[in-house]
Amino acid sequence: MSSSNFSSTSDQIIEHIVLYKLKPDADAPAVNAMLSNLKSLGSLDSVLHLSAGPVSRCRSNSLTFTHMLHSRYRSKSDLISYSENPNHISVVANYVKPVVDDVMAVDWVANDLSGSPVIPPGSASRLTILKLKEGTGESGKSEVLGSLSGIKQKFPSIEQLTAGENFSPGRAKGFSICSIAVFKELKELEALASEPENKDEISEFLVVDTVVPATIPSACL
Repeated sequence: MSSSNFSSTSDQIIEHIVLYKLKPDADAPAVNAMLSNLKSLGSLDSVLHLSAGPVSRCRSNSLTFTHMLHSRYRSKSDLISYSENPNHISVVANYVKPVVDDVMAVDWVANDLSGSPVIPPGSASRLTILKLKEGTGESGKSEVLGSLSGIKQKFPSIEQLTAGENFSPGRAKGFSICSIAVFKELKELEALASEPENKDEISEFLVVDTVVPATIPSACL
């Protein structure tokens, strides 16, 4: 992963999240192959950070996901380069689509990242994705984003927190507001409330907890 020239404080990055729901009959070897090959994409030049693994907990009005990929990039063009890379296309076609029932993806610009874009193994993260009620104006949207960003002041154990508006609506299922909070370990994450604030502006929510795997299997492309 190419993060050597990335400043340690206050740099803009692109957050990219993909959520997967496995087919009921997906077998363990096929799932392990999916995860191993997804993780191998972290070696692509455009990728600052990439982790993929099972979801620890998923809370939602209507959706269920079993696995999550989280990656980071310096720019939208680097994200496009990753998406269009032949290795990425091959992994999705040969290892992801055969075992996955449902997929959801969101991307946002993070202007408030502090520290390295590479999240250490063993760290825990909480992803929050929100769908705003129809007719919610800019002031309501700003209030929701401000509430998500303000969580870091309430919980000093948060190592990193970014929040923003999804700019890739194609696979987002109508969700538009996103944030991710990173902790040193899972037990620190569990102190957070399980549902978002500002419910007057929110029609649906999705909250997903994950742990960055401690080991990264070798590529098996």
